[in-house]
Amino acid sequence: MSSHLLRISLFASVAFAFAQPLAHAADTLGPDVGKALMQAQSALAAHNYPKAMAAVDAADAVKSKSDYDSYTINQMRAAVATQAGNVDAATAAYDKLIASPRTPKDTKHQMLMSEATMAYNAKDYPRAVKAIERYQKEAGPNATMGTLLAQSYYLQKDYPNTVRVLKEQIDAEVKGKKAPAESQLQMLAASASAMKDSTTSTHAYVLLATYYPKKEYWDLLLHELIVNAKIPPTLQLDVYRIRLAAGNVTQSRDFMEMTEIAMQNGMPQLALDLMNDGYKANVLGQGAEAPRQARLKALVEKTVADKKASIAADEAAALKAKTGDDLLNVGYNYVTFGQADKGLDLMQQAITKGVSDVNIARLHLGLAQMQAGKKDAAIATLKTVEGETGAHDIAQLWVLKLSPAPVAAKK
Repeated sequence: MSSHLLRISLFASVAFAFAQPLAHAADTLGPDVGKALMQAQSALAAHNYPKAMAAVDAADAVKSKSDYDSYTINQMRAAVATQAGNVDAATAAYDKLIASPRTPKDTKHQMLMSEATMAYNAKDYPRAVKAIERYQKEAGPNATMGTLLAQSYYLQKDYPNTVRVLKEQIDAEVKGKKAPAESQLQMLAASASAMKDSTTSTHAYVLLATYYPKKEYWDLLLHELIVNAKIPPTLQLDVYRIRLAAGNVTQSRDFMEMTEIAMQNGMPQLALDLMNDGYKANVLGQGAEAPRQARLKALVEKTVADKKASIAADEAAALKAKTGDDLLNVGYNYVTFGQADKGLDLMQQAITKGVSDVNIARLHLGLAQMQAGKKDAAIATLKTVEGETGAHDIAQLWVLKLSPAPVAAKK
């Protein structure tokens, strides 16, 4: 919601709160108080706020006022101060009205809302935060107040609290199958970037690419994945692979590094497939580095042959191991060798047996299912990937790539 619409909705609640006096059946204003408040009301209608406030002060100066007199004076003082933009006077009057048993519960909540928006519009963000947090404690969650709270923290450059509030809101919206506002996600990304929190900024750009699929968001999130120092080495190849799928790998050194990582991970056929992609794109096999690249390819091809010869023994050893990590790798190799059903079954067994990181294992199972042509199964598996290491974000990007069409933002 824009700040303009926010002001309209919040001031509308203020108008409602003062539309009618909150009187009991036997309540009547004293004559002097009533006369002064009528003068205040006329001046307020004419937008003469100093004269209106002077009349309110005159009413307040009357001796021997009843409780109802004082209550109505505070109502008028709050109304005048609100329209005049006098945050201090309005807040003081609201606080007295909120403390009064005469004020209905819902109206108290509207007054707290008004306190918050007045402070926000006056750029008194600490006071706005205090009022919003009190509102949330007493009235419960409110989307408008939640947005205002995040903005109040953000405009103070209190990025940790901005991230905290936005993550709570966004997580609830995603869980409720609602699209977070684009502005929310942009604020989360900006706040996380200011904190140098690559994990959170990456997650924000993943959500932006999910709900608002624009090239700029893909470029930004891929950049965040590249520079995210918290992504473990076990995921570096996966970062490369999603970049390759998004058309973001164009340098020969990147293809060479992908190949080397795949070889180090004991997956020579995957390494060969990646090298072949580089040759097909005319990135490898060109210029002065072509002989070195050819030598690496020959080594990879030999390693593929050796691995095919040893894979049955690898399988037997992995089945006897205490954890499923080796078996997961064996299963993936079977998939790359064209034995998809056998390989996928072994990968499932590995996860059931127990692996060092179940989310990375699920990510790799999903990629193996994708490579085996089982797209629907791959999407289902990738959607189960969780965690904060980056595996969840990479999996979400693959879901976007594999889905028939980008996920549209729902208003």
